[in-house]
Amino acid sequence: MTVLMALCAVAQVKPGIEVLRDGGFEQLKGKRVGLLTNPTGVDNKLKSTVDILHEAADVELVALYAPEHGVRGDVYAGDKVDNSVDFATGVKVYSLYGKNRRPSAEMLKDIDVLVYDIQDNGCRSYTFISSMGVCMEACAENGKEFMVLDRPNPLGGNKVEGCLVEDGFFSFVSNYAIPYLYGLTPGELAQYLNEEGMLKGGVKCNLTVIPMEGWHRYMSFEQTGMPWILPSPHVPQAVHSYYYAATGIIGETPYLHIGVGYTLPFQLFCQEWIDAQKFSKAMNDLNLKGVIFRPIYVKPFYGNCKGTNIQGVQVYITDAVDCNLTLIQFYAIEVLAKMYPDHLAFDEAFKDRFNMFDKVCGTDKIRKMMSKRYQVADIIDYWNKDADAFIAKSKKYYLYR
Repeated sequence: MTVLMALCAVAQVKPGIEVLRDGGFEQLKGKRVGLLTNPTGVDNKLKSTVDILHEAADVELVALYAPEHGVRGDVYAGDKVDNSVDFATGVKVYSLYGKNRRPSAEMLKDIDVLVYDIQDNGCRSYTFISSMGVCMEACAENGKEFMVLDRPNPLGGNKVEGCLVEDGFFSFVSNYAIPYLYGLTPGELAQYLNEEGMLKGGVKCNLTVIPMEGWHRYMSFEQTGMPWILPSPHVPQAVHSYYYAATGIIGETPYLHIGVGYTLPFQLFCQEWIDAQKFSKAMNDLNLKGVIFRPIYVKPFYGNCKGTNIQGVQVYITDAVDCNLTLIQFYAIEVLAKMYPDHLAFDEAFKDRFNMFDKVCGTDKIRKMMSKRYQVADIIDYWNKDADAFIAKSKKYYLYR
């Protein structure tokens, strides 16, 4: 049995693209199709949705739209994506991560429907859901249909953490008033944004969602049996979605090295001034549910602390269901403030990054409240204040149980 045959044999879940194909592309027949995707848009045999739609009978793929990293993943993290032509199909590629973050009327004029197929990581600050939302807005404004080919939320469908984005803090890393971890698939989120008036100006697009088959809310990505394609360079395996949620916010400042630039992206809390053994013990003494820590010593290859011997802890998430993922980084800030009062997370030395930290949090209240005493107890209620209400409100858009 080949590797690809094995992948297909063990897959318990069919992504939306396979469900669409199994239905003979009925919803796209006779239509001029645009596709917003990246390398994660594949079937369970790793064939790109670009190629699947290009080869499909009665489907005319006329345009591609490139988010961060590009349609084929050939653009480095943070680099501007340029308009181009797809080398494999000859289809025009419009950039949505450069001068334009949303498609113009000119970019949409030749299509009837814009299809979205991207594997997300379940976190508000990941830019792909922002690209999805602004494309929905553009389609509504220009009379174009919008279709989501659904994929799993790798954090599962029940993990909701963090407050809603507040006025003054909306950005491409916090584009909609949803929690930091929102517990929805891309298709469910699209329905929520569309029906709850969350799109700019309250517009509503003509939305179709092609659901997955076989997915349940309790599932980890590993349980789906689907192949994981890295959606960005530092999320190489599905498990890194958990670690992104656990360390990515504090990673917006240079206060700590979180593993980006080493072989353990989003899995570390390290610095030159930390004593790894003492820090590890202090973090484990908190007895946080679903996570343990071990001392580690590293020399990053690039980025923050490049070429410097640093030490700290490696984070081990042992039970992602029981663990409050996003609070892990705030507990690290608290412990380090007690151990090293001369090294504080919100020291003025990092003030040029406070704006980005606040945008990712969706508010400046978390930073300001924690700055007073550096205790998680001061922020925990505010951070989680919107979770229950959001779950109750979003349940009517669930496509899966």
